[in-house]
Amino acid sequence: MVLKVESYEFGRIRIDGKTHHEDLIILPDRVLESWRRLRGHELRLDDLKEVLEADIDCLIIGTGYYGMMKVLDEVIEYFKKKGVEVIAKPTKEACRTYNELVDAGRRAALALHLTC
Repeated sequence: MVLKVESYEFGRIRIDGKTHHEDLIILPDRVLESWRRLRGHELRLDDLKEVLEADIDCLIIGTGYYGMMKVLDEVIEYFKKKGVEVIAKPTKEACRTYNELVDAGRRAALALHLTC
């Protein structure tokens, strides 16, 4: 089963027929709902515990509708060392990129901030 983003708009995303209204993470085998970060608009390595254990080759980060969430260097550096590509973009673009990558057979994770 490949999870794909069916639609996204500010504060709302539809995945596999289900609509979500809170930040979330898509892993290759499941959706982690109601994802919270220690500091809302700052993404730290500690905020990605489940992703650290996932078997992925790419992590796409949706930084929000307006791109307000900052990804700390520690996140990019950690995944680079593991050989995992990190792509950070505003959420609408991140969703499109994620769908393209999974269609191409990549094992991707998607961490999304749905607002701001």
